[in-house]
Amino acid sequence: MSFTIKDQAPARLNRSELAVPGSNPKFLQKAAAGPADVVFLDLEDAVAPSDKEQARKNVIEAVNDLDWTGKAISVRINGLDTHYMYKDVVDVIEQAGDKLDMIMIPKVGTAADVYALDMLVSQIEQAKGYKKKIGFELIIETALGMANIHEIASASPRNESLHFGVADYAASTKARTTNIGGPNADYGVLTDDIEGEAREYHWGDMWHYAIARMVVAARANGLRPVDGPFGDIGDADGYKAQAMRAAVLGCEGKWAIHPTQIDQANELFSPSEAEVTKAKRIIEAMEQAQKEGKGAVTLDGRLIDIASIKQAEVIVTKAESIVAG
Repeated sequence: MSFTIKDQAPARLNRSELAVPGSNPKFLQKAAAGPADVVFLDLEDAVAPSDKEQARKNVIEAVNDLDWTGKAISVRINGLDTHYMYKDVVDVIEQAGDKLDMIMIPKVGTAADVYALDMLVSQIEQAKGYKKKIGFELIIETALGMANIHEIASASPRNESLHFGVADYAASTKARTTNIGGPNADYGVLTDDIEGEAREYHWGDMWHYAIARMVVAARANGLRPVDGPFGDIGDADGYKAQAMRAAVLGCEGKWAIHPTQIDQANELFSPSEAEVTKAKRIIEAMEQAQKEGKGAVTLDGRLIDIASIKQAEVIVTKAESIVAG
């Protein structure tokens, strides 16, 4: 283990993160009563320019007046390159900051972007006398943000999570796709031309590199990596496939851009009973091995060692946090 130890972000369940437009009070009420682990109230992409001011008022009222018990609440502000951003931050935090868990910063491109928000939020908290520190969720959705992702991840002690914004990232990199997440038929590999054998075409995951890089940057800095939206709301199987790839790579959860995706995300990012049972058996086997002076042991025909304990503890800890609510 390195002598450099990174503090971990506050522990929060982040299996599902529901996006809710701030311009729709009815949706805000439903979100408060729903099963999502985290809800972000959106002032950015889901709100038309003519509705920005009213959406901001709706969000302030929702944060203050609705019962958000059992979930964390965040507000996605408008980008730093817009004239809406400063009012989002000042109005929301001054009027509802004591009840707010996090703000979500879109299109983060450099560490300086995070620093600027940290300065503004810190001043408001100090002026208002708030005791609870508001956390930051950072969306990586541009080529610039991905290029600077490690500096961004360590830019503020407020940072809690990194999110992959697939649609804007695709636009920023000029990727040949119009989908919001999911596979692309043109991204694949053709098997070699071997005489007498049929050539096969295997699809690949065009988002693998981006998500894997985000996970490394997040985990290296004690943050939660969260996969972003999947646009085909009617394709539950496609959502599942994308979510499972992200989970295998280390993501803690995924966005739900429609309420029908919440339960799916909660289930997919929860360890199964079989996984928890196996993890507990690994821990028990290693504890017994250590009592016998052994550094490794076999379990069900597989070698397990100290690293196996760490993997198992991740699963058991997450299962316990889900039970605790």
